[in-house]
Amino acid sequence: MDHKSDVCVVGGGPAGLTLALLLLRSGLTVTVVERARSLDREYRGEILQPGGLAILDQLGILDAARARGGYELTRFQLIDRGRAVLDIDYRRLPGPHNHLLSIPQAHVLAELLAACERHDGFQYLPGRRLSALVRTDAGAVHGVLVDGGVHVEARCVVGADGRYSKTRRLAGIGYRRMDVFDLDVLWFKVPGTGEPSGRVRIVRSGGNPVLAYDSYPDAVQLGWTLPHGAYRAAVERGVEHIRAQVAAAVPDLAEQIEATVHRTRDLTLLDVFAGRAERWAADGVLLIGDAAHTHSPLGAQGINLAVQDAALAHPLLVAAVRDGDTSERSLARLQQRRGRDIDAVMKFQVMQSKGMFATGRVAGFLRPKLAGVLMRTPLGMKVTRHVAIGNPTIRIEKE
Repeated sequence: MDHKSDVCVVGGGPAGLTLALLLLRSGLTVTVVERARSLDREYRGEILQPGGLAILDQLGILDAARARGGYELTRFQLIDRGRAVLDIDYRRLPGPHNHLLSIPQAHVLAELLAACERHDGFQYLPGRRLSALVRTDAGAVHGVLVDGGVHVEARCVVGADGRYSKTRRLAGIGYRRMDVFDLDVLWFKVPGTGEPSGRVRIVRSGGNPVLAYDSYPDAVQLGWTLPHGAYRAAVERGVEHIRAQVAAAVPDLAEQIEATVHRTRDLTLLDVFAGRAERWAADGVLLIGDAAHTHSPLGAQGINLAVQDAALAHPLLVAAVRDGDTSERSLARLQQRRGRDIDAVMKFQVMQSKGMFATGRVAGFLRPKLAGVLMRTPLGMKVTRHVAIGNPTIRIEKE
């Protein structure tokens, strides 16, 4: 069965569904192609920063997503050998979104999808993998082929399909991976200890730092950091070694770690790297979110940046479709407007990673002193606003 829409979005994650909903509200027709068959799958991103919360609130889906369950997180702490050398209180930001929100990504996607389905111009194709981009004789993209020979004709194809974007590859757009973060992360969850802590912790105790935060429902998400490429050596030492290292950093969770982690399949390895597409557009193709720019999980920037990309791409695409100009030159305006924001995030994440995860005597000496400066001066709130909100001028355009 063939489909025809103004825009075909490849990828039904936060970026893709946010953009789809915005386009539908502006009267465009949209088809979303998503390779997963359902929302019942594993997700990496769980934390929403205030900037992303504001976009979802403007869309009218935030309250419904929160009603499905989530935890407010109000503090970000760097704990070094039992002492909180950095303690950032998000409640000092202007309301109403002066907190982080730890929420299953499926809750957000379910509400975005439900809102899209209330529009007659929406088509959703789950369990379909992109197989080819359909081009005109002049080489411009005007649709996609997906599993089963299904053809989706569209004036523009948006690649919102993540860091390993197939849309990007099929469009012939190069990608530069940057291994600027000398770490990988082993993720796993353990049962909670009762009342949620309301904080995100990075804990250093002599070994590799551990990230910890409340995860709905009644769980704690843990991320054991290790040097980039050191996973094999860690596994060779045995899962008992990993358990011991993590428990030493977060002794309050030692019993849960012992009861939960029994084999390496209980752990998920995240290869941490940054990356940029060489360009975000081609004739008939636009990239957003991780497909255009990939980031470290540090600072929980992924979903924030993705939904803000969608908000910025929305008026650009509406104008391009209505003007009949989906050329690379027209679509490249997103990168022109957004590129500086992304450059700033990447530079800051590199500094953040070095400051929080660097080892050695000099780093250990400087870390608490620099953290003290952030806590005692206006610079601290400036940095917090940069991480939490991103570009404060981004809003949903209302026609």
